[in-house]
Amino acid sequence: MSEKVDTARAARLFDVRRVIGGLFTVYGVIVTILGIFDSQEEIDKAAGVRINLWIGLGMLVLGLLFLLWQWLRPAEAPETSDIAPADEARE
Repeated sequence: MSEKVDTARAARLFDVRRVIGGLFTVYGVIVTILGIFDSQEEIDKAAGVRINLWIGLGMLVLGLLFLLWQWLRPAEAPETSDIAPADEARE
């Protein structure tokens, strides 16, 4: 029983959605903060659009969607019968 719990915990820990969601969320927060404090010169370079603010908010939303997806549909560990033994995989 303990081995099954450890395998399920490892599958959730290394879920790629958690990594992608976490990175996009962190970068989104950073870029959003930069966008809030953009100077007028930086806004003028982007044709009057606060591009850092909008891209940061988009990254933040995308990251949170990935984390929500991972939370609503957690990864399940594969059954041991689905994994071929190492001896059979070489043949």
